[in-house]
Amino acid sequence: MAFENYKYAYTKEDEKVAPWLGSYGDVPFHLEYPDYSMYQALIESSKKAPNFPAICFQNKDTSYTDLVAQIERTARALSAMGIREGDVVTVCLPNVPQAIMLLYAINAIGAIASMIHPLSAVGEIQFYLKEANSKTIITLDQFYGKICEVREGADLEHIIIARVSDALSAVKAFAYRLIKERKFPKVVEDGTVIKWNNFMSKADSCKKDPKVEKHGRDIAVILFSGGTTGTSKGIQLTNLNFNALAKQTGTMGVKPGTSLTGATMLAAMPVFHGFGLGVCIHTMMFWGGRSYLVPQVSVKGYSNLLKTAKPNFIAGVPTLYEGITRNQEMDGVDLSCLMGVYSGGDSLSIELKKKIDTFLKDHNADVRVREGYGTTECVTASCLTPYHKEKEGSIGLPFPDTYYKIFKPGTTEECPYGEEGEICLRGPSVMFGYIGHEDENAQTLQKHEDGYIWLHTGDVGAMDEEGFIFFRQRIKRMIIVSGYNVYPSQIENIIDSLDEVHMSCCIGVPDSYKMHKVKAFVTLTPGIEPSDKIKEKILETCRKKIAKWAVPYDVEFREELPKTLVGKVAYRVLEEEEEAKLKNS
Repeated sequence: MAFENYKYAYTKEDEKVAPWLGSYGDVPFHLEYPDYSMYQALIESSKKAPNFPAICFQNKDTSYTDLVAQIERTARALSAMGIREGDVVTVCLPNVPQAIMLLYAINAIGAIASMIHPLSAVGEIQFYLKEANSKTIITLDQFYGKICEVREGADLEHIIIARVSDALSAVKAFAYRLIKERKFPKVVEDGTVIKWNNFMSKADSCKKDPKVEKHGRDIAVILFSGGTTGTSKGIQLTNLNFNALAKQTGTMGVKPGTSLTGATMLAAMPVFHGFGLGVCIHTMMFWGGRSYLVPQVSVKGYSNLLKTAKPNFIAGVPTLYEGITRNQEMDGVDLSCLMGVYSGGDSLSIELKKKIDTFLKDHNADVRVREGYGTTECVTASCLTPYHKEKEGSIGLPFPDTYYKIFKPGTTEECPYGEEGEICLRGPSVMFGYIGHEDENAQTLQKHEDGYIWLHTGDVGAMDEEGFIFFRQRIKRMIIVSGYNVYPSQIENIIDSLDEVHMSCCIGVPDSYKMHKVKAFVTLTPGIEPSDKIKEKILETCRKKIAKWAVPYDVEFREELPKTLVGKVAYRVLEEEEEAKLKNS
């Protein structure tokens, strides 16, 4: 089917509008997308590969046929609980089988899944529930105590408590209950709280098939993100958004001729994150692949899974890859099983990319890490390094049917090639909109003179003559020093290139004269101790490579840098610490 808001019928003469077409290789730029639900996409895969494993958890495979049966039973249980088409159900789970069953069951009955982090604070969860107008939440028993606190300030009708042991084999379930679950707070069922097994038993009382037919334009999922202003908002994403992303990823994300059917993705990125839900889960379900669910990520555990699960595809944030490359337990491990390695969720420095590529080559992998770029407002990735060509510092080319332009900030005036401006895009994965934030919807989703709606990302970047995109910085993170624009990522790349440095983060600190000045926070390579000598080497390297106003006025050494819940460096935490110091001084 054609989606008139997303593509023209371009020919080879139109390279001025889509200059990346000449670098696309054998990948088609125009695709056809199904006009049905995420659940129906999984059903189509189950028809093609009924006996293939769809998910794996703790070495226990579940076939497509069995997963569909579990999803349909979950759908009946939800219906028996009174959940109806259009209702919002909050899924507060890590990467466990119940999360997958719920996602597609909620979708099957025409309800909307609001995916949130189970480690979120009580106040945050209350905010998410209110923002999405959700009166049902499902979480694990280990978070039961926190949800009881949430309940005091939220209008909840249903609290469903699952256990990890419910998804394990009999032997592993017994051991897990004995070692871990017995330590968790005892769940007390009442008119609102119900245990997972009792919830599922309600399916027997649902005599009518609760599934409804939904289409591409219908809202399927709510994810939460800071948006362009940094304020948390619910992002409404449609069935088309996820199905288009899955088809785009499975087309551009693999070498031509490679099939995702039967392939394994190590699903370590969380289901409440667009990268985890869209790429690690739904893309695999869309194509008939297998998602190996990883509920908790540690460098050691992830490294062990690389050895034992032998996945074909892995996706992660730069900090995860940095840890793997330094893990001695990976010495001698054969990674020839890998067919694709993707980095997203945060900017991948040039130096770290080189380290990862060298690591992959040394471990017999016939692939290089491919960096992508995107925002939750378009689910996740909308741009990816092509399979056959890369440029240093580039995040690649737009996904199929996705158009990128660089505009002068605050305008709809397009920048010439090579000039920095705001990254804007349009395509089939662009969100329906924020919940209840019409002013920001108007700011983020702008209709241009060409008649199309463009997503204004709030990110600074540039495009070269061949259509390669270069990400520079979030506009909000840009530091103004004496009237000059300073991009922290540029300074971080320089600092990270030093052998003594493990990772860095630069922020702007308020200054009465310069408006802001730059401060660098640095963690050193294991075995290297902080010293004035190393600090001076960092500053001297910066003086040689960047303008004097961008050189940090100070370098502070840290054992660890703060991280967000999905593993990004939490630069806002560092900014808040510095702001607090100034107030108290």
